[in-house]
Amino acid sequence: MIDQYSEFSIWIVIVALGIGTFLIRWSFLGALGNRDMPEWVLRMLRYTPVAVLPALVAPLVMWPAATDGQPDPARLSAAAATVAVGVLTKNVILSILAGAITLFGLLYVLG
Repeated sequence: MIDQYSEFSIWIVIVALGIGTFLIRWSFLGALGNRDMPEWVLRMLRYTPVAVLPALVAPLVMWPAATDGQPDPARLSAAAATVAVGVLTKNVILSILAGAITLFGLLYVLG
């Protein structure tokens, strides 16, 4: 499919997307400058990583490429262990370790 586009047109799209991405970020960060943001905006921005990370990870857990898009009990168990340890301890490192140990342990036992 990519053969039907010239190299020049691909680079134009890449540059245009880069400029667009920069302008979107600048419109929020650069235009505000040194002005203080309202407290409610700052409060919502604190939740951005908490919302983005699950959105990035969930498709990889539910439809992993390694299993041709079929849910995998080892990955689901590792995700559950990660969430459980994260909720109980509020420690990111421990929750990542719990998920990794669960995943590799189950893959070793089941595989």
